[in-house]
Amino acid sequence: MTTSPEASSADHTAAATSTSGRPRVVIVGSGFGGLFAAKALKRAPVDVTVVAKTSHHLFQPLLYQVATGILSEGEIAPATREILRGQRNARVVLGEVTGIDLAARTVTSTVLGRTTVHPYDELIVAAGAGQSYFGNDHFAEFAPGMKSIDDALELRGRIFGAFELAEIATSQREIDRLMTFVVVGAGPTGVEMAGQIAELARRTLRKDFRNIDTSQARIVLLDAAPQVLPSFGEKLGDRARRQLNGMGVEVQLGAMVTDVDADGLEVKDPDGVIRRIPAATKIWAAGVQASELGRVLGEQSGAEVDRAGRIAVLPDLTLPGHPEVHVVGDMMALDKLPGVAQVAIQGGRYAAKSIVGRLSGKPAQPPFRYFDKGSMATISRFSAVADIGRFKFEGFIAWVLWLVVHLMYIVGFKSRITTVFHWLISFLGRGRSQRVATQQQVYGRLALEQLGPDFSVAKTGGSKKPAAAGPDDATARRSA
Repeated sequence: MTTSPEASSADHTAAATSTSGRPRVVIVGSGFGGLFAAKALKRAPVDVTVVAKTSHHLFQPLLYQVATGILSEGEIAPATREILRGQRNARVVLGEVTGIDLAARTVTSTVLGRTTVHPYDELIVAAGAGQSYFGNDHFAEFAPGMKSIDDALELRGRIFGAFELAEIATSQREIDRLMTFVVVGAGPTGVEMAGQIAELARRTLRKDFRNIDTSQARIVLLDAAPQVLPSFGEKLGDRARRQLNGMGVEVQLGAMVTDVDADGLEVKDPDGVIRRIPAATKIWAAGVQASELGRVLGEQSGAEVDRAGRIAVLPDLTLPGHPEVHVVGDMMALDKLPGVAQVAIQGGRYAAKSIVGRLSGKPAQPPFRYFDKGSMATISRFSAVADIGRFKFEGFIAWVLWLVVHLMYIVGFKSRITTVFHWLISFLGRGRSQRVATQQQVYGRLALEQLGPDFSVAKTGGSKKPAAAGPDDATARRSA
């Protein structure tokens, strides 16, 4: 996207108004909570505006499959406009929300130097959460998280690139460093990531190289907790650990990461001894931090915000003193609910139903109650663990359940068909259909961060520098 020099250097404010005279519902975020709330308002007599900093809806549970070359990004991230194009009362606006004014009932978003103010009558905040490095944000330079398409593509480049560089390395020490992959965090994302890297090294790439034996790659799964998949219970956690060990994954529990750099990371064991693991590729799958908008809402409403940035909401998912503001998904703190997709989906639908009821004068809904549909995690092809109510499954049956459930929640018929096709290639055969990795994928994020205040795309959507005269675009590159 490009913009004129005038638009880049000036702050243009446009008020998004409803021409129909119907109540205006603004939804912040296009994740599970925001999207399912918007769809639930399809037949409601309201005008819906979805504001999000990306133009797609991300099926985050399958990001690790993008990172390991099984799926393409388009299959798990369809365009939000395409999903909602048949919903006549909904519009989609690209922009990062930089402010919410509860008194004025407005939401402010910015993209490429353009600022838009969205007045609302009802507000649903579903901005989700990002990666947490527990106060060590500098770890992110060397250990990308797993929260966005950019993260997954960068990791794909790093993982496949490590094997390519190992093929031309001239010392065994360098080969060992390049072929060591460390995943930090033994929750579902970490377990799935470690398992897929192991399959990639020992199965997919085994015959592709001449100077290295990819099956000798070292995959390490670290966690400071004493158990793998702690939310699944001890039985399934032990099953997952044994399965990973059988695949050659080193599971190291009670191990706390104390430092990360380009060449490896330092780990503190329970006995206090600090050791170093040389590794070129580090993946951070531990901890989440809610959107900064939680703090913004807390300051204005007086609601408590916890250490993870989640804001305390009332049992009906609204802010204290603001029945028109609903907070759903990873941003809300209520009854210690887990940060999973189903909480966001059910919360989004509940908020939409509450809005329709309020506008039609119906009695308030009963307090929000989360229906736990269970948790699942794959370990390898044909093997998974599933915790569904009183029932616990493992092995092939759990894997089939995992396939069915994930297909159900992938948005779009086309995406489901291509996903099944690529799963067949990867699970029945040895191939990976998405092995393209570029330097831009690996280094693009770091290059933008090094530009710092001159181009803070994550925070402002564009350059902070006044645009120079001439046909430059928003990234300060000369137009072709």
